[in-house]
Amino acid sequence: MSGCGTGGCGCSSTDNSAAATASTLSPTQAAAYEALAATMTDAPLQAAQAPEVDAVVAEVARVNGVALNAPHELLDEESLRQRACTELLRQAAQQAGLLPASDVPGVEGAISVQASNAIEQLLERELNIPDPSEEACRRYHEAHPAAHAQGERVQLRHVLFAVTPGVDVKQLRLRAEAMLIELRCADDGGAKFAEAAAQWSNCPSGQQGGDLGWLTRADCAPEFAREVFGSAEIGVLARLVHSRFGLHVVEVVARDPGQQPSFEEVRQAIALTLRQQAWVNALRQYLQLLAGAAVVEGVALDAADSPLVQ
Repeated sequence: MSGCGTGGCGCSSTDNSAAATASTLSPTQAAAYEALAATMTDAPLQAAQAPEVDAVVAEVARVNGVALNAPHELLDEESLRQRACTELLRQAAQQAGLLPASDVPGVEGAISVQASNAIEQLLERELNIPDPSEEACRRYHEAHPAAHAQGERVQLRHVLFAVTPGVDVKQLRLRAEAMLIELRCADDGGAKFAEAAAQWSNCPSGQQGGDLGWLTRADCAPEFAREVFGSAEIGVLARLVHSRFGLHVVEVVARDPGQQPSFEEVRQAIALTLRQQAWVNALRQYLQLLAGAAVVEGVALDAADSPLVQ
């Protein structure tokens, strides 16, 4: 295992327990929200807002009149969307008779244990997900031969453009995209990449030309790992890699695919993956229907006014 060693750029082991305990939903729901967020590739990257509770009055977002934040509570768009989705589900559970009308949201987006349990019951009832067929599992296995590799490693270099409070995210993205094009066009044995990392990267690895060494999935933040593992790509990736820490220009120097298990060995894992994907898609559609029937103020949500085909 290598990496920059700080855990602050997505390229080394990170403890995700804090994010899990901060969720307003159960572990199952939180995992679904994480998967749902990972599919929102068109959502703009947001810089964290520095708290200025004494100087700034935030707009209060609401779902059917229920406030999602306090007047002096500044939230990024993703946090506000998650609170809105949670509130939509909480109110739907009340309308379904699974939660007393007396239940109210807590402070900072928290919900009661009773509300969390009621949401679980609601989703189990509303999201009918069939088990994937043998044919679907085999197709997935053929299309993703490295998805369940055991012992897979990649040797990486990266240039990190960190999203920090006050940064102009649009300008940061333009700079990162320009750097990506420049480094993909370079044909100098990697010298330009090392120079760019030393000059521009916000990761300590920049002092070593961006070199992260050999990494496994467990060494990386999940959203970073999803972009670099499970494929055969070598060289500077043709896309920016987004993580909770910012935008990465990533070069795959080498790959060790590890051992490829047989279909029979990973059949159950593939079925769980496909079922989770279907569950997330159904959740997204259900939330769109709830948003379409609600009065939503101060937060952007996808909405639909008719049932969607799952």
